[in-house]
Amino acid sequence: MSATEKKILVLVTNHATLGDTNEANGTYAPEITHAINVFNKAGLDYDIASIKGGAAPLYGTDAEGDDINAAILAESNFSHKIENTKLASSLNLEEYNAVFYPGGFGLLTDLASNEDVAKQTAQLFENGAVVGAVCHGPAGLLPIKLSNGKLLIEDITVTGFTREEEVEFGTIDKIPYVLEEKLTRAAGSYVKTAPWGEFISKQDRVITGQNPASAHAVADAMVARLKA
Repeated sequence: MSATEKKILVLVTNHATLGDTNEANGTYAPEITHAINVFNKAGLDYDIASIKGGAAPLYGTDAEGDDINAAILAESNFSHKIENTKLASSLNLEEYNAVFYPGGFGLLTDLASNEDVAKQTAQLFENGAVVGAVCHGPAGLLPIKLSNGKLLIEDITVTGFTREEEVEFGTIDKIPYVLEEKLTRAAGSYVKTAPWGEFISKQDRVITGQNPASAHAVADAMVARLKA
């Protein structure tokens, strides 16, 4: 399969606040931009979709000293796609051979429990797609059930944003739930490293990253798996 034959589907949240607070949120920009940078360099096209379609909320667009984040945000192609996300229910799944869930607290409120999008990702996975997620992104894997009745991550080792990181980031009392606890209960096993260090878990076609520093590594692993 050539790099240009199919696309990566990037699924983002429509939820624009941190849990039920009034704090602006959505998708954490560096987690999507660093992944897109990897996909661009690999010659892989992508679409961005959400449950409701349309403009998707981003935060972290002003991340200091992050040149990659700034460069991707300035791209007209990316800007158009994030401001006009595709309606998930209207997607032609045959176009994609990978799915990526960037993190951000907003995802905990919508994609983490949306059964319709979960069914789409399940279909893609069962058709051979690679599934990647980073930071809070693995919450999007929680509702995915395969045709055999098992959860996608039931027998899979995963990682994701940790309780320690929530505490240090000051969000532990603002989030709907602690992702580490949800993943520990649902997955085959949950693994992590010290807070804020790059860390990913790879199990066949499921690739997860612990925190924002892991976005590049998740995307690299996805590209490697797609080209294997």
